[in-house]
Amino acid sequence: MDERALLRKMFDAAVAAAAPALVVPPHLPAPPPGRTIVVGAGKAAASMARAVDANWPADKPLSGLVVTRYGYGVGKLDRIEVVEASHPVPDEAGLHAAQRILDRTRGLGPDDLVLCLISGGGSSLLSLPAPGVTLADKQAINRALLRSGADIEDMNCVRKHLSAIKAGRLAAAAAPARVVSLIISDVPGDDPSIIASGPTVPDSSTLEQAREVLKRYKIDVPPAVAALLADPANETPKPGDPVFARNSLRMIATPQASLEAAASVARAAGFTPLILGDALEGEAREVGRVMSGIARQVVTHNQPIPAPCVLISGGETTVTVRGKGRGGRNVEFLLALAIDLDGLPDVFALAGDTDGVDGAEEVAGALVTPDTLARAESLGVNARERLADNDGHGFFERLGDQLVTGPTLTNVNDFRAILISGDRGRGLEDL
Repeated sequence: MDERALLRKMFDAAVAAAAPALVVPPHLPAPPPGRTIVVGAGKAAASMARAVDANWPADKPLSGLVVTRYGYGVGKLDRIEVVEASHPVPDEAGLHAAQRILDRTRGLGPDDLVLCLISGGGSSLLSLPAPGVTLADKQAINRALLRSGADIEDMNCVRKHLSAIKAGRLAAAAAPARVVSLIISDVPGDDPSIIASGPTVPDSSTLEQAREVLKRYKIDVPPAVAALLADPANETPKPGDPVFARNSLRMIATPQASLEAAASVARAAGFTPLILGDALEGEAREVGRVMSGIARQVVTHNQPIPAPCVLISGGETTVTVRGKGRGGRNVEFLLALAIDLDGLPDVFALAGDTDGVDGAEEVAGALVTPDTLARAESLGVNARERLADNDGHGFFERLGDQLVTGPTLTNVNDFRAILISGDRGRGLEDL
């Protein structure tokens, strides 16, 4: 019996369900009378562009530019240029790519089509500061937000209002061309205005809210940023603005669909899946403790479902960094889970980011087994000390329990699964 293999098979199924080669082609619009310009940003941007390039009619004009994370390129495409840049903190490469993308959408007519490929990570990759704001300003604020424990909605509220391209401004530049956005969601609730900070979507957040976020997390801003956020003329385009009259969007992959794909794998192996939600948020270590409590309820009382079962969830937790460790919200979740389970028999877990990168590490996540704490102790590794230092990656690296996938070329947020084996041996012998 191999519980670890089943968990990995579930994770792989979740990722595969969001593969651009699978989800992009059914949603491609018909070619327009005029030009088709492809633009985009995100960790899946290059693989989405490859799917467009491969499936667009050879006799129809197509050109464009997308920007993705370093290492997430797919080689040279025939008709679409791919640029790589930094994530999660923006760099000059992303700035120049964003400016070129904005330039490509200007001067188009009503017979032209802008096909926008959007996925998670686009906020950092599509970084074009608003007038008066420098890249260094945005980098400093971005780093502070990442360390503050702010959730993705709060971070993107600030990012939108410091940008010349996000929060619908890309669509405004493209008007009167038709704009079709193909979106792979990586955010709780699949809100298109949050994914990559909504470059083609009206923005309902406000300058006042952006100021409040910075104040709440005690983030100092330079005078130029403070001045920009105080000027009503810098407000983002809102719902009902005529620049969005010819806009449409298609949500082509979501966290929920990936959780359902993983649930099918569990069911086929004889484990009852229970999807707890695709948008669970909160401090990673606190979510870990809550999930431990649910697992204990299953083991002790066969509630909310009896074993053998798998508790599946998605969403994006946060980490308030207080230590000097290597971070990672998925490994922080797992370390807190393992500590709270305290070696509870028959309970295994996996958590990982579907893009293959947890925090700043080129590691997707990790696995927990009933003997995780015992093995750590035998190696002289103190789990509680590592958690206090935000060093989940260091902890699981010592145990050899890291989940390493390499770039998955997609991104539908975090995947978490807690497997409670109960009646051992059912369905796993063929894995």
